Amino acid sequence: MSITSSRPSLRAPGGLAAARLAALRNSFRAARPSLALYLAIRSLGLVVLVLWSASTGKSAHVLLSRRWDSLWYTRVAEHGYDFTLQAPDGRSLSGMAFFPLLPWLEEGLSAVSPLSLSDAGLVVSALASVAAAWGIHAVASHVHGPRAGLVLVGLWAALPVGIVQSMAYSESLFVALAAWSLYSVLTGRWITAGLLSLLAGLTRPIGLAVCAALIVAALLATADSLRTRRRLPDPVAAMAVGCAIAPLGAAGFVLWVGHRQGHLLGYLDVQVGWGNGFDGGIAFARFLSSFAHSGVVTAVVVVLLFLLAAWPHRIGLRQGQPVALVVYSAVVTLLALGASGYFGSKPRLLMPAFPLLLPLAVVLARSRPAYLWATLTTLTAAGAVYGAFWLNGSGPP
Repeated sequence: MSITSSRPSLRAPGGLAAARLAALRNSFRAARPSLALYLAIRSLGLVVLVLWSASTGKSAHVLLSRRWDSLWYTRVAEHGYDFTLQAPDGRSLSGMAFFPLLPWLEEGLSAVSPLSLSDAGLVVSALASVAAAWGIHAVASHVHGPRAGLVLVGLWAALPVGIVQSMAYSESLFVALAAWSLYSVLTGRWITAGLLSLLAGLTRPIGLAVCAALIVAALLATADSLRTRRRLPDPVAAMAVGCAIAPLGAAGFVLWVGHRQGHLLGYLDVQVGWGNGFDGGIAFARFLSSFAHSGVVTAVVVVLLFLLAAWPHRIGLRQGQPVALVVYSAVVTLLALGASGYFGSKPRLLMPAFPLLLPLAVVLARSRPAYLWATLTTLTAAGAVYGAFWLNGSGPP
């Protein structure tokens, strides 16, 4: 007598798709408390923003959808990359500084709905922020358990600049793609990780961080397999494909801009027009030490900045954080602190580095519930007030 398993075979037509759909449903069920916490924290931030804006005679809707970079994304969606503005100081501000995935999504959603481009950007950002919270929960739960996932999502939502997650900016979209790409790396889904890395690279320049994390993880897995089993790991072909496609998004856009500009590094010229560049943190250190007007002080501040940035990575490694997460957050941190542009944007540029919050999330997850919820409540209230104050003031550049 033969025994037939009731479990669907992955070799059967639709078996793999059904298994993946079931895994996705289970992942969503596990993440529901984290998503509810995320929505509650961000909703409070939006309520405070609306009330604050009304008291100052401003529109929260305009602040979220039609100010600063969000204007440029809609300009790209509407006019393509031919749109430029002349700054008062003579610099040429080109839309080619902004990567294309968010404008493409804005244009597509606006074309099939009554939404304007700016409102389509808000919808994309809102959906992407929930996907980002889900991905962050999945990463943290995989490494340290579901309680750490819940806390990490809460910490990320309550960041002082967390209001950007609700704006028509590309941060939420990027973090959603980055988090799920990292989760795919941690679970051995190399081709999926590569595809998501490609899309992250079409969203923001720091797509390089996702690509680096994938490639380093693949190289270390290969080296470990060769050292312990003296043969290549079984998914080596999938690893190779994932690593090959991961940089294509960012590299393709940068090369296209270079072609439009007439030389290979034309994207750097576009960034110079915006006053952006990379100097390893020297300009940022000079800004922080400007009161002393001393080259020695600047050098000291540079060292302190990078020691401070290295500390959470060291703690993360001691807690058993996977190398892929450390590499990702390290590259994001390096690019954020090393950029020579507007210094007020540093916290916003660091926001995608959510693994930096994981050491704190682990500590809070292991603490008493009263201490955990008091901490999250305090951070949530402070973040909501600061976000409203910030957007009604200088706001993100």
